[in-house]
Amino acid sequence: MIGALEVLIGFGIMLGMMAAGIHVAVAIFSVAALGTLMYLGTPLLYSFGDTLWGTLNDFILTAIPLFILLGELLLRSGITERMYSALSVWLNRMPGGLLHTNIGASSVFAAMSGSSVATAATIGTVALPAFAERGYSERLALGTLAAGATLGILIPPSINMIIYGAITNTSIGKLFIAGILPGLALAGAFMLAIMAFSLLRPEVAGEREPRVPLRARLASLVDLLPPAFVFAIVIGSIYSGWATPTEAAALGVVAALLLAAINRKLTLSMLHECFLSMARTTAMIMLIIVAAFFLNYIVGILGIPHTLTQWVADLGLSPLGLILALVVFYLVLGCFLETLSMMIATVPIVVPMVVQFGFDPVWFGIFLVIMMEISLITPPIGMNLYVVQGVRGRGSISDVMLGSLPFLAIMLAFVALIIIWPGLVLWLPEAMG
Repeated sequence: MIGALEVLIGFGIMLGMMAAGIHVAVAIFSVAALGTLMYLGTPLLYSFGDTLWGTLNDFILTAIPLFILLGELLLRSGITERMYSALSVWLNRMPGGLLHTNIGASSVFAAMSGSSVATAATIGTVALPAFAERGYSERLALGTLAAGATLGILIPPSINMIIYGAITNTSIGKLFIAGILPGLALAGAFMLAIMAFSLLRPEVAGEREPRVPLRARLASLVDLLPPAFVFAIVIGSIYSGWATPTEAAALGVVAALLLAAINRKLTLSMLHECFLSMARTTAMIMLIIVAAFFLNYIVGILGIPHTLTQWVADLGLSPLGLILALVVFYLVLGCFLETLSMMIATVPIVVPMVVQFGFDPVWFGIFLVIMMEISLITPPIGMNLYVVQGVRGRGSISDVMLGSLPFLAIMLAFVALIIIWPGLVLWLPEAMG
């Protein structure tokens, strides 16, 4: 059986290749192929063809391009911009004003698109011009955009949860349900922090937003109906048992096309841009997933999960000690790798080990997603930091990093909360059976 030292060397080679700029899929496949040639022989390498076909033929993974397309349609049909304006009418009188709208709009868009990067780019494009005119602390405004967008992979539907569920054979429906309470709780924690900042230092919140008459606020609710409609169709069809996540994604796309047509935004050029973006993103993700599935297959044959579990047991780590070690591990890893690479590279090795230590795979999936969220705003590689800075188009990225630090601390405290109280994650999926 392969030893723990060889496993760590192989894992280190893979991370080193990624850090050197080699494509994630190439790095993962190279390590899997090297392990196959060294320990199992050339004939088993030919099984990659079966893995390739089996992965790409997986019905559940069809949800990925569909959710990507859904987000593109919502963005290009103008629904997101009107949603932001409607939320600002309801939230701007709270201490912190439009800063709350960033969190609220990110939460709603996350619940439709399933992508943090898409959420950061979309909400940032809509929101930043408004802040420049009202005297808000630019750092704090940028921080709320980067941190709020991390909710995109926690509040269902989530592309990262689909990938995690597919690789670990965990129920995607249960993962989606488990993400609801933590997602809403984290959004609420962000908003409480904004209120605290604004009360302690009123100058960061800019000018007091004008009071909007009740009639105008009620009228603005019309612009919240389209995202609510899409969310109800996608999530409602899954939880009611009417549709699988893939079928629900397809229903969401149909609903988004209908809304785009009603808004008179449904044109051939718009569809061309949506499908082109979907194809590019899907090709990148699926190539990585295929390599990860092959690595998962080889890892299982070599008995690596058992080896690592025994190694950790020999170290005398308790289950809590293991989770705390993984928190540190993912924090360090998040400084150098982007989210998808980090998740797919580690899941085949880490998940079997934590399950052996008695952790629920659904709970660990949410824990892992939150750690992925943290990596999105962890310097120097945090993807959301660069997306928000790219939308801003001026100044230094250090402003975005500094503005995100308070929210990074909140997310770390939230990780501690779900470790102490796992029921926050597991209560809803257990209650719904």
